[in-house]
Amino acid sequence: MITFEGSMVAIVTPFKEGHVDEKALKNLIDFQIQNGTEVIVPCGTTGESSTLSHDEHENVIALTVEHVNHRVKVLAGAGSNATAEAIRFHKFCERVGADGSLQITPYYNKPTQEGLYQHFKAIVEAAGLPIVLYNVPSRTGVNMLPETTMRLSELENIVGIKEASGSIEQAEKIIQNTKEDFILLSGEDALTYALYEKGARGSISVTCNLKPDRLSLQYKAYKEGDEVLAKQIHEELLPLHEALFFETNPIPVKAALSDMNLILEEYRLPLVSMGTENRERLRCVLREQGLIE
Repeated sequence: MITFEGSMVAIVTPFKEGHVDEKALKNLIDFQIQNGTEVIVPCGTTGESSTLSHDEHENVIALTVEHVNHRVKVLAGAGSNATAEAIRFHKFCERVGADGSLQITPYYNKPTQEGLYQHFKAIVEAAGLPIVLYNVPSRTGVNMLPETTMRLSELENIVGIKEASGSIEQAEKIIQNTKEDFILLSGEDALTYALYEKGARGSISVTCNLKPDRLSLQYKAYKEGDEVLAKQIHEELLPLHEALFFETNPIPVKAALSDMNLILEEYRLPLVSMGTENRERLRCVLREQGLIE
């Protein structure tokens, strides 16, 4: 069974003149791999999956798998608030050779806990690809309770969860009550170190778009028992973690990547460029972090 561990990037989807900028995306993937990132996660929240057409969504996944070319793992965002659509994307991920699919809790329609269970169970039964669950109630309007995650962890091919509820207590309960090979991943950069202390086995990170080398080192340090270095990196990066949420993700991280000359600054409505004041606040942090002059 494929599992996912270590420093992972929730990679942005760069655009150019309204289309996916494939050249820039390939360059971003290379930048991540060269700096120690162990898993590329395309088409998540940070990848603006909600405004990609179905064809674009599938093309980004296929391009990522092809360009990564087995150098690291690919965990592709393939969730939906419609179970049939999530199954379609999940099957596509398996067909093109992704290592797993990241499946968000259905958003907007606010299913019950039993509805969440049946949704993910149906996806599991549709294909044999490993699944990482994704719980982010601030985005979806529904919190998957630890008891539901624990129940789902018993299903074949559900290998872990990206936990972004903001509750360390909830994450700890999941870790303590699931089998050892069920992986909990941090979904919030500011809480990653605290979750490592509770037993998280990696993170799917926004900040990793900008500082992949430091986040890779942080995980390796903690895993090897160097908690001092891991905490030092947490404190070093905390202002950046916070700055990337001055406005709605992924607006700040795309602005930062643009300032670093890695992508063009282009969004899709309803996302728009940062306000002037927040943009300057962000640039101050980028300068302090040595990312721009």
